[in-house]
Amino acid sequence: MPKNEEKKQKPDEDIKLKEVHKAWGPVEAEVIKSYLESNGIKCIFRGRVVQSVHPFSADGLGEIKIYVSEKDYTSAKELLKRQTDNSSTE
Repeated sequence: MPKNEEKKQKPDEDIKLKEVHKAWGPVEAEVIKSYLESNGIKCIFRGRVVQSVHPFSADGLGEIKIYVSEKDYTSAKELLKRQTDNSSTE
């Protein structure tokens, strides 16, 4: 068996995820996802309700948790903090 085949990466389902941010609706979540992905960090969403069916955020139902891989967590937190700091000084 060639060496290349021996060193296959683990499938995506083996990646450990960590919550990096909570957004309060699909628009905010998509902006954050776009920002992270433009910096090379993949992310996924998890929410309590399907936003296309119930597009509201009463009592935390619209909360969307944004997850990144554990290896990208520190970089993602720093990017989001830097973006928050920049927007609060403008």
